[in-house]
Amino acid sequence: MKPDIPDKVVVPGPRLVDQVRAAVRIRHYSIRTEEAYVHWVVRYIRFNGMRHPREMGAREVTAFLSHLAVEEDIAAATQQQALSALLFLYRQVLELDLPWLTDLVRPKKPARLPTVLNRDEVKRLLDVMPAGQALMARLLYGTGMRLMECLRLRVKDVDFGRGEILVREGKGAKDRVTMLPRTLEGPLREQLARARVLFEYDQERGLPGVYLPHALERKYPQAGATWPWFWVFPAAGLSVDPRSGIERRHHAHEKALQRAMKEAARRAGLAKPVSVHTLRHSFATHLLDAGYDIRTVQELLGHADVLTTMIYTHVLNRGGRGVASPLDRA
Repeated sequence: MKPDIPDKVVVPGPRLVDQVRAAVRIRHYSIRTEEAYVHWVVRYIRFNGMRHPREMGAREVTAFLSHLAVEEDIAAATQQQALSALLFLYRQVLELDLPWLTDLVRPKKPARLPTVLNRDEVKRLLDVMPAGQALMARLLYGTGMRLMECLRLRVKDVDFGRGEILVREGKGAKDRVTMLPRTLEGPLREQLARARVLFEYDQERGLPGVYLPHALERKYPQAGATWPWFWVFPAAGLSVDPRSGIERRHHAHEKALQRAMKEAARRAGLAKPVSVHTLRHSFATHLLDAGYDIRTVQELLGHADVLTTMIYTHVLNRGGRGVASPLDRA
């Protein structure tokens, strides 16, 4: 007897979470954006009783965002991230450009001034940084780079001859050039010598090369195993690439520097809330205080709009708006 063959064979499609991951990766978003979007999509579905997003609309999205704001009291920036994830889900994954998507109210971020250290505070902080993170902290203050921009530096991006550092794929996937502080040339060469030891160790063991962005790994399959593409700040051990599943050497983990910064701020006796990003704020403010043009500072920071850079003019060490208090004249 011939087996019964159904008229239609139903092939299950990919899970929604996998569709979100695929849509993120095809647009070359970072792994952190991918993790954040998946997190908020899953929370949105669970909040609404595991219903499929196609069955829901503006009411459910608004209820979810209101729950985050009112009951969980999350920050406006976090609420904005959740909304961005849901807009991405409906527009890019489900391909539903519904009228109510444009009517959703975006949370308004409070206008806050950045925390800035004066030069003495920066010196006290850097003087007590642990040896393993001291160079990274000095590089952040000396160049204005963001945390991940520093950690993702490749050997080929440091140009000692021109005194420049090429920042690849910064915020907004933009490249830019910043200065290489002359006082860090020696320490950076020593760091590269230490990194070279790990590079040669990996070569001897036949380990896979370092991660290459986008399609470069297919276009230049051997490039990841070459010295120019190696990390300036490689991790001490190996780790599994969350996307490819390949065990390889990644760059140093950001949490080590973040913890070291918190501990150094405590040891330096700083009363201000200090984070790694505080060094970038201090870099910009001190350049403006030294008389450098705001457009130059904008380019060094990689800001798309000069208005973003102008916030540092409000925190220059000159008192409120540079006005002398009448008490000082009394």
